[in-house]
Amino acid sequence: MKFEDLLLETGGFGRFQILILVILCLPRINLPMHFLLHNFLAATPSHHCAIPHQEAFVNLTMEEVLLISIPREPDGTFKSCEMFSQPQFHLLLNSSLPSENKSIIQRCQHGWVYDHSQLTSTISTQWDLVCEQRGLNQATATFFFIGVTMGAVVFGYLSDRFGRKTMLLLSLVCSVVFGMLSAASISYSMLAITRTLTGVALSGVSLIVLPLAMEWVDIQHRTFTGILTSIFWSVGNMLLALAAYLVREWHWLLVAVTGPCLLSIVCLWWVPESARWLIAKGKVKQAHRHLLRCARMNRKKDFAVSPEALTRMATDKKPAGSYFYISLFRTPVLRKISLCTGVVWFGVSFSYYGMSMNLTGFGLNIYLSQFVFGVIEIPAKVIMYVLVNRVGRRQSQAWTLILTGLCIGANVVIPKSFTSLRSVVAIMGKGFSEAAFTTVYLYTSELYPTILRQNGMGYTSFVARLGGALAPLVFLLDEVWRSLPEVTYCSVAVCSGTVAFLLPETLNKCLPEGIEDIE
Repeated sequence: MKFEDLLLETGGFGRFQILILVILCLPRINLPMHFLLHNFLAATPSHHCAIPHQEAFVNLTMEEVLLISIPREPDGTFKSCEMFSQPQFHLLLNSSLPSENKSIIQRCQHGWVYDHSQLTSTISTQWDLVCEQRGLNQATATFFFIGVTMGAVVFGYLSDRFGRKTMLLLSLVCSVVFGMLSAASISYSMLAITRTLTGVALSGVSLIVLPLAMEWVDIQHRTFTGILTSIFWSVGNMLLALAAYLVREWHWLLVAVTGPCLLSIVCLWWVPESARWLIAKGKVKQAHRHLLRCARMNRKKDFAVSPEALTRMATDKKPAGSYFYISLFRTPVLRKISLCTGVVWFGVSFSYYGMSMNLTGFGLNIYLSQFVFGVIEIPAKVIMYVLVNRVGRRQSQAWTLILTGLCIGANVVIPKSFTSLRSVVAIMGKGFSEAAFTTVYLYTSELYPTILRQNGMGYTSFVARLGGALAPLVFLLDEVWRSLPEVTYCSVAVCSGTVAFLLPETLNKCLPEGIEDIE
């Protein structure tokens, strides 16, 4: 008897599964509020050099003070990182005169003045992470994703060793602790450390929620489960825009996005441990107790599977906890799956966060851009619900990634003056990018056997977070060539999409329980 047959004995997809999905969607909402928080936490408002002795220019307007103190860009805007060493009063007579003498231009000497009309306080404005310190500002997101990368290794192994629910609870508790410590940061170093640790903690939530839900549903509802949990990610995306709009001070914004983890901790009480994992681990009595509860809630009174029958369901003599990440590469088919999924996950994450963290130039303010990017993900997920069941997981994964890359590449060649066209292409690219992310979570959880599923998810998440960590740093390449970041995102997405064609199809197939099911 396979576990899918056992689920049918308990009523298939019923009230028990719906309850689990509703509760597990709560932490799923919270994830993007931290993963994309960099858009607001480290947002850099327009700024210019602070002008010393400004009180000496009482007869001049602010515009005239800037005119004689700050050099201009070719497009007429004031430069952000340079100032005149001496006031250039002659520019009051003719502001179009160029500054021929470069020796009178210097870097900012007295700090910066920021436009607080949209953002009251960010880490950029608090610690002047602009100009020469711009790299530190982008590195904040990298530190967070380095934490997520480390957490993927830790929680992937521990959840296969000690159980899904236990590690999910630990992950949520640590997320609250480190999230609040981040909000209380008094220096950039403290923020970098606490955000890294927050990333480690939240990695467990990201890793465990979907497999725990997936291991309680039957074949017919696996796609529905994957798409539903993914839709709640988009809901969190939109709620982040609302939270950031209402809370403009970065300390309190961190508190606002961390607080909902407390609700998830309370609700987790009603979520059982994975019966699949318990059986693979040999804990058949606990599995039997959860299955009885499932049958009762689903109003299936004739459930009569004994613990002894569950013992016979064990598909491998080795307990689940005796496997480690090296097991993903020991056998030929599993090795190929692991290498290919690693490449695909890197490409999905790299391109997704590359697009999601580029809210400027969209023609809207950053709050509306964030909200729109969240909204357009939902139809992409609904379309994927149909596609993955009709054309299969492999084709859907490959083409959504390739089309993401082509949309990014198209905006490299479309002239800047075609703002409407560029916006439409960007929206399409974001939709394809989210469709690729939605598919990869579902696809990967079906590729690995139960005894290695969390190790597999941990490994792929590790590779994906490397992509997430590198994505914000790629924006710094615009100093080499303005379009180099977009060309990089495009190339990685297309190449990783091509690799997805090498993976096996999992549509309408039972979840593998042991390694022999894969081989």
